[in-house]
Amino acid sequence: MIDRLARGQQEEDDEMTGPSLGVLLFLPYRHLEQQVLTAVNDAGFPITLAQARLFQRIDDRGSRLTALAESAQLAKQSAAYLVAELVAAGYLTRSPDPSDGRAQLITITVRGRQVIDLARRVEQQVQAQWRTHLGAETYDQLHTALLQLREITDPFR
Repeated sequence: MIDRLARGQQEEDDEMTGPSLGVLLFLPYRHLEQQVLTAVNDAGFPITLAQARLFQRIDDRGSRLTALAESAQLAKQSAAYLVAELVAAGYLTRSPDPSDGRAQLITITVRGRQVIDLARRVEQQVQAQWRTHLGAETYDQLHTALLQLREITDPFR
């Protein structure tokens, strides 16, 4: 009996070999992120990975530092440091928040929008490669499934 149970457990373990689903979700994202970052830097927009991860979370209408830090899962001090670097590089600007004079609103500059436009073009190229590799039907199924998962996993959607 114990031998049969052990064999059954081994068969289950064999089915689960390889990277976990979490890792399998992360690997394509990391590839996409690296392709974008390389293209942005090669185009003359020096930006670090940490800066890019914060930058991509800025709302089109602007973001307050506390909300930005929370969405990037950073300490407020770390987010402030990265924002200061991005402001100095000309990608962002700070101004008084019109809805609360005590707060500052962080917004994207024209230079920052150039980075976003380039990043989106590279994202589209990478996603087109994925679609070709997977086939349209599988790609669309993956996209649909990930949108469904977002409903229960993305607190900032």
